[in-house]
Amino acid sequence: MLSGLQPAHCALLLIDMQRDFCAPGGYADRAGLDIQRLRTPIPAQQALLSASRRAGLLVVHTREGHRADLTDLPEWKRERAERSGAPIGQAGPMGRLLIRGEHGHGLIDELQPMSNEPVIDKPGYSAFAHTDLELLLRNRGIKCLLITGVTTEVCVSSTLRAAIDLGFSCLTVRDACGSPHPPLHDAALEMISVEGGIFGELCSSAELIKRLEMSHD
Repeated sequence: MLSGLQPAHCALLLIDMQRDFCAPGGYADRAGLDIQRLRTPIPAQQALLSASRRAGLLVVHTREGHRADLTDLPEWKRERAERSGAPIGQAGPMGRLLIRGEHGHGLIDELQPMSNEPVIDKPGYSAFAHTDLELLLRNRGIKCLLITGVTTEVCVSSTLRAAIDLGFSCLTVRDACGSPHPPLHDAALEMISVEGGIFGELCSSAELIKRLEMSHD
């Protein structure tokens, strides 16, 4: 897939690189997750974002979060977040946790979108559930997704699996994904390649950047 990459039909997907997951005082921090591990992929993502923009790829950012009145928050998710120690909607240093429009819900400073880059707000883990992401991609003729973001085993994996079922080819970038749980990160990546690539393929950011640079030399 990497050697035959067609930038005109590819989109870079940056999943949930938000302050609530990657900054002190946000949802992940309140839930006891290691935000330094969640920040580990940022340099690779920055390099890949720059290369994708130079190559003219569609870049899509996603944010997980809920309506201020919590009407889109399932009861099971509310209870689960409470058990984690970070109730969704609770006040924090960056505003209410995982609530749209709050400072913590915003994307981190290192990966701010350009004005022409869509930002998909999603209430769940998959970026395709209850959003217009699929419509946006189909309208742009996108066939291949370059997958990055956090967390590898939850939102990245959920989005990847949905994309595969919808018929997109997917290339997950190992070092551009992050998790507070290294064993789960490794397992989620290992699952991708079984059975001849059941969930697409894997590559490094360096490999992908080299291929993107070749596309516009």
